[in-house]
Amino acid sequence: MKLQVKICGVRTPEAIAASVQGGARYVGFVFYARSPRSIEPNLAAELARTVPTGIRTVGLFVDPDDAFLENVLGRVPLDMIQLHGSETPDRVAEIRQDFPAAVMKAVKIGAPEDLKTAKSYDGIVDRLLFDAKPPANVAALPGGNGVPFDWSLLAGREWLSPWMLSGGLTPGNLAEAVAVTGAPAVDVSSGVEDRPGHKDPALIASFLAAAARLEAERVD
Repeated sequence: MKLQVKICGVRTPEAIAASVQGGARYVGFVFYARSPRSIEPNLAAELARTVPTGIRTVGLFVDPDDAFLENVLGRVPLDMIQLHGSETPDRVAEIRQDFPAAVMKAVKIGAPEDLKTAKSYDGIVDRLLFDAKPPANVAALPGGNGVPFDWSLLAGREWLSPWMLSGGLTPGNLAEAVAVTGAPAVDVSSGVEDRPGHKDPALIASFLAAAARLEAERVD
């Protein structure tokens, strides 16, 4: 199976173009005001409409209420809602039932016990995303902090829901991350930026090329 790649936090036509040309499976828009990758719904709508059929658009939200979700989804054509806050399994199931988009839940991993948290969402979401637990400081964001976690925690694990790996991935460490975890899909944000919030098309191309090399090696 081809390694699927999500480029998260895109905000420019150039980032969209690099993602599409490089073979990304998903492109993500961040609807969280504290993030340097935050984007206004009107701009996200313009960019999303340039994404070709076959590439899925994802909206990242942090503990959104229904009104905010309705506002964004009413303007932006999103295929998937990514929940990156402290949403409970019940709240996640509610969103999945009430909104037309698929739902992915991010689970922050820092220690083995965090995998128990993941189990409470497994099977009730369309996809799980394993991200690094944010650093213990007030400036840390719910995600996109550019730090990996101990990938061996996921080695050999099986899940009911399809899953994706995130947290500190770069073109340089992608091969190791996939080898250790067996990830079928990966999500990158800060690892393809030249400064916080600004995607570098060359780094996007490099990351996607690294993913393509992994596929070539599997075939060989």
